Amino acid sequence: MNRREIAEIRRRFQPDKSAISLIRGCYVNEKREIVSVFNRPLLSFPQEEAEKYLALFRRVLSGAPGKNLVEMTFRPDQVMDGEEHRLLSAMRNTALKVDEGVEAFYQKVIDALELEGNYLILLTHDAYDLPYRTRDELKVDDASEEVFDYIVCCVCPVKLSRPALSYYAEDNEFHDRELDWVVAAPELGFMFPAFDDRAANIYSALYYTRDTADMHDDFVSAVFNTDSPMPAEAQRETFQALLEDAVGDDLSYDVVQSVHEQIRERVEEQKSDRDAEPAAVTKREVRDMLESCGVPEERVSAFEEKFDAEFGAAHSLTAQNIVETRKFEVRTPDVVIQVNPERSDLIETRVIDGFKYILIRADEGVAVNGVNINIHEN
Repeated sequence: MNRREIAEIRRRFQPDKSAISLIRGCYVNEKREIVSVFNRPLLSFPQEEAEKYLALFRRVLSGAPGKNLVEMTFRPDQVMDGEEHRLLSAMRNTALKVDEGVEAFYQKVIDALELEGNYLILLTHDAYDLPYRTRDELKVDDASEEVFDYIVCCVCPVKLSRPALSYYAEDNEFHDRELDWVVAAPELGFMFPAFDDRAANIYSALYYTRDTADMHDDFVSAVFNTDSPMPAEAQRETFQALLEDAVGDDLSYDVVQSVHEQIRERVEEQKSDRDAEPAAVTKREVRDMLESCGVPEERVSAFEEKFDAEFGAAHSLTAQNIVETRKFEVRTPDVVIQVNPERSDLIETRVIDGFKYILIRADEGVAVNGVNINIHEN
């Protein structure tokens, strides 16, 4: 799913736009015991409560595709006769109205999920009457093409509120607020099926994780019966380690700056196209980047071998996962320099009289602890 498709579904979770008939929930304590379950029509909630539930579901459709939002692909044999796919399809096809399937899903999650403390499993179903779009992308609301049926699940930690003073109107004073259990933002969740090319793709689900360093492998394995993709944080750390190990002493500032800049530019180009898939970088493309920087052939070949071992020969990496697009940082044990990513060319490294230096071009606007200074020739 691209950013435009995700945004189209996310907009559904407004009180006046969705066709959500019910919300189901299962509250689980830290001992993995079911404390309570509920199955209520959305219209039975007070408006403020309904909006809070919808906001939780919106959250699992938020984030960066390829980073917080990852597509989980089912194998053909799973779609044909896989237990996990069959359960998700049954819940979707019955609009979550059959207790047996929903209860089986709850138990599957409880048995597998390693989540500290209490949590709430929420499920909802929506039937989206897709508006017709003309070739020039004009939307015609009264000319529906088809109905997109889908379910959304989110798992939210339930935590004790913090102690605080609260105002009590009856005596016009502030007193200690009683501790209470509060539903926090979702830790993980998914939408099934995916919404690709504005149609249902039963071979895929859109998975959400709040923490880009933790894919919750136990949940992914139980619900989708597939291996989790490498978390975004791990992708960047592994990619950086590959560069360091393979390129070795030839890994200069200029090489890292050039690779970072080329990948960052690719991410920025894709951002302008909401219909595009997340920018990806292949092994061959990184090889070309290294060669263009003058990295010796044996070092480049070593990088390719290590890439194959870590990611797979045909695997491509999500560009925004392997570089920091919003910052460019140079760090020593005693100094940290942060540079506008678009101006990483302002920094260079040199060896002067046997000492290593980091040089920063400073034409104007130099301040030290807020005090503007001038730089004079010696």
